[in-house]
Amino acid sequence: MAQMLNVQYGHKKSATNPMGMREMQARAYAARAAQFLLLKAPPAAGKSRALMFIALDKLRHQAREKVIVCVPETSIGGSFRSTDLTSYGFEADWEVEDKWNLCLTGDDASDQKVKAFVEFMGSDAEVLVCTHATFRFAYEKVVEAQGPEAFDDCFIAIDEFHHVSASDNNRLGVILRALVTREKCHLMAMTGSYFRGDADPVLRPEDEAKFTTITYSYYEQLEGYEHLKALGVNYQFYKGNYVNGLADVLDVSQKTIIHIPHRGSSEAFDDKFNEVGKIMDLIGTHKGREESTGFDLVETADGRLLKIADLVDDGPGRDIVKSALSREVKGPDGKRDDEADRAKVDIIIALGMAKEGFDWVWCEHALTIGYRSSLTEIVQIIGRATRDAPGKPRAIFTNLVAEPGVETGVVTDAVNDMLKAISGSLLMEQVLAPNFKFYRREDGDIREPVAVDGQGNVMIGIKGLVEPPTERSKDICEQDMHDLMAAACQAMDKRVLSPETAPEVATQMILTDIIEKRYETLEDEEAESVRQHLAAHMNILTLAQDEQQKGMAEAGAAFEGKSETSADSEEDELASAPNTLLQMVKKFINVRDIDVELIDSVNAFQERFEVASKSLDSKLLAHVQSAMVAMRVDMSEDEARTLWPRIKAFRVSEGREPNPNSPDALEKRMAEALSWLKAQKAKRMREGTL
Repeated sequence: MAQMLNVQYGHKKSATNPMGMREMQARAYAARAAQFLLLKAPPAAGKSRALMFIALDKLRHQAREKVIVCVPETSIGGSFRSTDLTSYGFEADWEVEDKWNLCLTGDDASDQKVKAFVEFMGSDAEVLVCTHATFRFAYEKVVEAQGPEAFDDCFIAIDEFHHVSASDNNRLGVILRALVTREKCHLMAMTGSYFRGDADPVLRPEDEAKFTTITYSYYEQLEGYEHLKALGVNYQFYKGNYVNGLADVLDVSQKTIIHIPHRGSSEAFDDKFNEVGKIMDLIGTHKGREESTGFDLVETADGRLLKIADLVDDGPGRDIVKSALSREVKGPDGKRDDEADRAKVDIIIALGMAKEGFDWVWCEHALTIGYRSSLTEIVQIIGRATRDAPGKPRAIFTNLVAEPGVETGVVTDAVNDMLKAISGSLLMEQVLAPNFKFYRREDGDIREPVAVDGQGNVMIGIKGLVEPPTERSKDICEQDMHDLMAAACQAMDKRVLSPETAPEVATQMILTDIIEKRYETLEDEEAESVRQHLAAHMNILTLAQDEQQKGMAEAGAAFEGKSETSADSEEDELASAPNTLLQMVKKFINVRDIDVELIDSVNAFQERFEVASKSLDSKLLAHVQSAMVAMRVDMSEDEARTLWPRIKAFRVSEGREPNPNSPDALEKRMAEALSWLKAQKAKRMREGTL
């Protein structure tokens, strides 16, 4: 079964400003004076170059003496290599000596790299690039020898900020909090995911509030591209092992990254080396290996010789392959030779690599085999194919997954919801945000156990629920539950516990651990109230596949009489789900309420039935964004109508509608009011009252 979502984008005639900046980069540069910056922009939006512009300004005009760029893995270091900026109008070029790009080779936390970092801090050099791990180890060494003031005059940039706390026991997060608290250095955090999925957040809410945030969506990004005009999202289902379905989706004439399944997943049917071998056999006949690059040479049936970069083989040859991939082929003028650079490699096969920040502008097809439990990971992989490049009008993301043994309608609905969730995330919208609120239900309470209030929130009464005892705990339950749910979903997926551990014990351990790490100063009663509210939200996830009203009624019945709230039923429900794709859709409750149908037709008369989607053009994508904004905004009719004259004047003066991601608070509020008014109009039309 194939499911294709096509996104068509407009095209702005002016791609860059006089300083060579695209729209997002100019928006970020306008905030360059901020001490702490948080840039939320999708993969391939140009965050690395935005950092270069800001870092150079910090060095030349803001009394910063050093710039330290930290990336999650060594393969991303190439995105921050020396770059010509003056030819495009900027005041200086970005220059990084090879000596101070510690991502070029070797172990990212080796003693040699830590030693080089310490040497950099004592030198006259201005720019260093390293991995998160190297920075963490080197920070300890520098502070031990010189104290934290050694970093006071630095500008520190953290790439892929959304997951830095997921490793090394959150030590990097502790370091960053210390730097923010000290308020001496300048920081920039960059992420391609709107929401965090980590169980251990990098910053406490009060620290994150110190950051100036710049948000830029996929829609804005691709509208401004010069070459890339369309994005396709394709769900393809196979039977047997994935090689059986690979031939139907792999077009060897396209520049492709193939991500093979995680080890231990149901889709992995052999060891990783044999799986790569079978993929190469499917492509053609192996003819040897290119000595200078380490690329495998495979001849196709029509006689073409393809160059394949194998990043799955983690032997000594992988450094040669990584180095070859990071080098651009340049012409006599020192600039990239597009034709030669495009011909350098044809297909990349990866396992756990070539995702966050990986830069291969020619990639036309990101082909991912196997279920991915993290929407963050899906968005990152999509970003590998959405970089603008000459001769690349269209990009595709394909997820090849096992066909579920359930009826057509169930899978079609699940895929439609998945496409809505992906579309929402591409718009930098939060799609893990169910609008449920819980209250303590006492004996004799005449209210319905499940009801909808005037603002559209589902109110659920639970006997024995611990109400938040303080304003702090109440704020957490009302404001932070979306992030906590994302953390809980990931923690549940990752947990490894002994079989004899009781489910309710596991639930208490996991949720309590998340809350204690995030809110270290909460009293026991406060923490328990937050845990119970989080567990109640997790229980609701088990009902996401039911019809909405039926699901709410069952939720009320399930909660009646419970004095100890847990998320045990979620694990039971997920364990019996017919397919992991359907399990993932449970996390996207809000998308079920979006009145957008992406399915155009269903063909059930083939061995693998296929579902064709409507083309999601810019008009429909704008409608999806408006619907999501309207769902999350707190807006009264009086406020919306008061803002309406301003909205009309804005349209006339700017020639566009207000942007919900605008850094200008008034423009953002006008955009929210416009979305709310559109939603109310659509509702009245459905009800026949307009």
